[in-house]
Amino acid sequence: MKRYRNLDDIPDSLRGGAVTVGNFDGVHRGHARLIKRALSLAAEVKGPSVAFTFDPHPAVLLRPDAAPSPLIWTERKLQIFESFGLDAAVVYPVDREFLNTEPRKFFDDVLRDKLQVRAMVEGANFFFGRNRSGNVELLGKLCEQNEVRFEVASAVEVAGQVVSSSRVRQLVREGRLDLAAQALGRPYRIRGMVVHGAGRGAKLGFPTANVDQIEVLLPPPGIYAGHAFYDGGSRPAAISLGTNPTFGDGFVKVEVHLLDFDGDLYDRPLEVDFHGRLRDMLKFDSVEELLRQMTLDVAAARTIDADARRREDSTSSKNLTAHFSAKCEDKKEKSES
Repeated sequence: MKRYRNLDDIPDSLRGGAVTVGNFDGVHRGHARLIKRALSLAAEVKGPSVAFTFDPHPAVLLRPDAAPSPLIWTERKLQIFESFGLDAAVVYPVDREFLNTEPRKFFDDVLRDKLQVRAMVEGANFFFGRNRSGNVELLGKLCEQNEVRFEVASAVEVAGQVVSSSRVRQLVREGRLDLAAQALGRPYRIRGMVVHGAGRGAKLGFPTANVDQIEVLLPPPGIYAGHAFYDGGSRPAAISLGTNPTFGDGFVKVEVHLLDFDGDLYDRPLEVDFHGRLRDMLKFDSVEELLRQMTLDVAAARTIDADARRREDSTSSKNLTAHFSAKCEDKKEKSES
């Protein structure tokens, strides 16, 4: 997948296709529906498939004090885009001038002239242009006037609730990581840098990676099961998120114990998936009591991670089978014709 920040750098081969525009915060299952439909439309108009997103989120400039905590970082967003099979992604640099662009000018200058769009798909709650004054009705009219195919994708529901970035954010804040994973289509993930801590975990027999500089939303304090990814590998993980009341620490820390890992992660990035919440952050009366509970937490984290891996393998196998069946059916139709 090609990546661009400057529209003038886009070659002709990546113009004249299907485009979907949005912040795509979290790249949840609703976004996945848009992207998959953009891929289908691109095939129908015989052009490229392109996702157009923004960096930073417009709310960071418009409402810096009230901007929502992000659910994803840009590089991760692009990795997920690529996994869908998009031909290109535009990460447009947002500034005040851009935010003052009228909807029709955005359509004319960006979509029609620069991308030469031939098909578009958006969600029903899509807004664009200055003060979010453009909506799907206006976009539909502009597309019709310019002979651009336009579709409004239906919403995706999980557990009776429409999937949206706001909904995922609420679930993460409440620590309901199982439902957040269902809405996202994958576990919720954070990223940060491993820094030096007090070294207390290693002395207790449970060395931890202290993760700092985390830019995305954190779940509430507690002990979680998860999976950690580092340069060169990954391991199941037990995650402690909170102030560690047993030792009287007064600030929130993210400490990740990588199971069966022996290595140095200092000053390196670490990404961590959250599978689920194990328990609240508790104050123990003794170190021995804490160690007994930590042993139970690690065993639970190992079991939950193994179950999650089996589910992922099963899903991947089903997707591969469906893909192979579709390919066979396509070949059969071509041979019959």
